[in-house]
Amino acid sequence: MCACAHRGAVRDSARKRTGFSCSKYIPRLGASQGAVANQRRQLSRDRPRPPPRHPGPSGQGRRQPRPASRPLPWGRQGSRVPSQCPPRTAAMWAALSLLCAGAWLLGAPGADAFSANNLEKFHFKSWMSQHHKKYSAEEYPRRLQTFVRNWRKINAHNNGNHTFQMGLNQFSDMSFAEIKHKYLWTEPQNCSATKSNYLRGTGPYPSSVDWRKKGNFVSPVKNQGACGSCWTFSTTGALESAVAIAGGKMLSLAEQQLVDCAQNFNNHGCEGGLPSQAFEYILYNKGIMGEDSYPYRAMEGRCKFQPQKAIAFVKDVANITLNDEEAMVEAVALYNPVSFAFEVTEDFMQYRKGIYSSTSCHKTPDKVNHAVLAVGYGEENGVPYWIVKNSWGSHWGMNGYFYIERGKNMCGLAACASYPIPLV
Repeated sequence: MCACAHRGAVRDSARKRTGFSCSKYIPRLGASQGAVANQRRQLSRDRPRPPPRHPGPSGQGRRQPRPASRPLPWGRQGSRVPSQCPPRTAAMWAALSLLCAGAWLLGAPGADAFSANNLEKFHFKSWMSQHHKKYSAEEYPRRLQTFVRNWRKINAHNNGNHTFQMGLNQFSDMSFAEIKHKYLWTEPQNCSATKSNYLRGTGPYPSSVDWRKKGNFVSPVKNQGACGSCWTFSTTGALESAVAIAGGKMLSLAEQQLVDCAQNFNNHGCEGGLPSQAFEYILYNKGIMGEDSYPYRAMEGRCKFQPQKAIAFVKDVANITLNDEEAMVEAVALYNPVSFAFEVTEDFMQYRKGIYSSTSCHKTPDKVNHAVLAVGYGEENGVPYWIVKNSWGSHWGMNGYFYIERGKNMCGLAACASYPIPLV
């Protein structure tokens, strides 16, 4: 391509130096040889010609033969540089084109200044081995980049002054947007729609409670997988504890039944739901099956409830008054572990230990996106906290549990608390 045909100042500069513009004579890449020849003839006719000279006795003044055009390195027929293009301009634009191409690559989508050092790559490889992760050649750079960014956030947080520490876990190669889509509620749940019926006493209450230490009253931590069904695990966990406290028998109940069958009670399977509404479903459905006869699949399916196989039943539901965190303390201290929902923000996903608190989450009932189970409470270094059972497996947090600051309605945790009264 003729270098002096480029836009702007270079075109004007070339025109001034050569007395003409060659832009309209540039053959398209891949043009036929005939088209190229026609354009060259046109170029020859239009080119300004000097006045004729009479040759002197020694041949001075004779016009020199026109040098042939030179093919460009890639040698395509329609891509030759006519000799009228100033060689310096062509060379300059050849170099500038390379610079522009490099700048374009740097600004291309997905290409940024990110780089991982050897230590970060080593940690990623170790993490992949620990979590049995494998990626395609295309996916690996993206996962490495996300992992390293999370790793750097973890280190920056742990070097600050906080009441909790962060650490690597099964979510460390995922962005928060991806986590929200797979593990948290995508269907909004407004806890304020739940009618309260709990009457709080006056206390006093024990300074600390942990149902895990009272006996076999808390079932093992489970894993919801890539399905926003946390509300079903909060529900079954609360009912499993209620049945054990009332009747002395620990059961393992079917979360999958709630995923598949509780839609008529304003629940949405893997897209979200509320424990209070799930307790109502079990009450009116007349029971819930065991996990052994209705195993968990982490996806929505056809309802397969069999009434004759129900093993746990609900007599009533206690819905604690909106934002009454002191009533939650009483319920956990005197009666039963309590289901509640709160808003998960990005820093919570990498929680490792300590008392979680956040300045970025909301305290309103319309923002909650994750349901869990309070199995006790306590205080550490003057900071009161809840002991909470999660549903992300026993390798997350403190063996599947976490502490969250108590007494401040942290992240809306007192917006929709409830527990079941079992029929035994």
